[in-house]
Amino acid sequence: MLPLLRRMCNIHIHTRRKNPFLSICNGYANESIPSRLASPPPVQVGFTESAGRGVFASRRIGAGELIHTAKPIVSHPSLSSLHSVCYFCLKKLQFKNQTEASNVPFCSDECREESKIFYETEKQADWSAFHEYCRTQGLKYPLLVKRLACMIISGASTPETFDILQPATLSPGMILLMEKEYQLLRNTFEDAGFTDEQIAFLTKQWYIDVLARIRINSFRIELALGSYVDILLSAAASVDAEAAVGNAIYMLPSFYNHDCDPNVHILWIESVNAKLKALRDIEAGEELRICYIDASMDHDARQAILSEGFGFHCKCARCISND
Repeated sequence: MLPLLRRMCNIHIHTRRKNPFLSICNGYANESIPSRLASPPPVQVGFTESAGRGVFASRRIGAGELIHTAKPIVSHPSLSSLHSVCYFCLKKLQFKNQTEASNVPFCSDECREESKIFYETEKQADWSAFHEYCRTQGLKYPLLVKRLACMIISGASTPETFDILQPATLSPGMILLMEKEYQLLRNTFEDAGFTDEQIAFLTKQWYIDVLARIRINSFRIELALGSYVDILLSAAASVDAEAAVGNAIYMLPSFYNHDCDPNVHILWIESVNAKLKALRDIEAGEELRICYIDASMDHDARQAILSEGFGFHCKCARCISND
């Protein structure tokens, strides 16, 4: 493992100078570090032999150890949960919000304040037509694009925010279907009086590029108060789009590669803030992997979903043994 770790560290140092986003992944400028940890999380981003970027242990990690936590870059509640979860952190509310449909609930003054990075812009527009189209078509990813666009207009983010993330391969048919939702999104901003300069970034190509990255980097968030939930979004439509409380994009967790027998799992307790914990002992230099789908499925089902939803044929040890 040591030669691999040395090679991985050298690559990491080189890429960090070239791309500031990788320095975020190592320094956790946007990650939440538990106070009991005296040093940054014991991981770093490197390159694998066959799967591109990956996350590796920089020291031995014990089974059950909390490796790091992560706050989302962008998140959005599902349309069915708009009035039953916090509009910012997705925490389930004790009582369903009964206010007018134009209002959204927050669980605390802190979340209300944090939401200003997008909500002050968002509430200037009428999203009813856009939301209705997403609802009738069973779409969830455009909601994340909507929120990102509002953050860009408000100056809290940039159009290049997702550029570092791996994109999915989109077929011509998929791209054609995106044109309607893109036009609805742009029209909503235009009807609200936003200037051409403010939404200059919002081109069809930008929209398609962002969606291509969201498709394979979005996490499905399901929360149950007081219990641990370990469900990672499957890009295949095997689960109802409205069953989750929302979806989110994270920076560092997006670099974790898949394994049908993972050594790390990602979980949410009461909010969209994620926790990544070791399922077993992990040695220094070992790659950390999570499972993108329901690991209890049989071999053929796993291969089909990973191929159709994520665009790769899994060659992990479990799949090779046809388990």
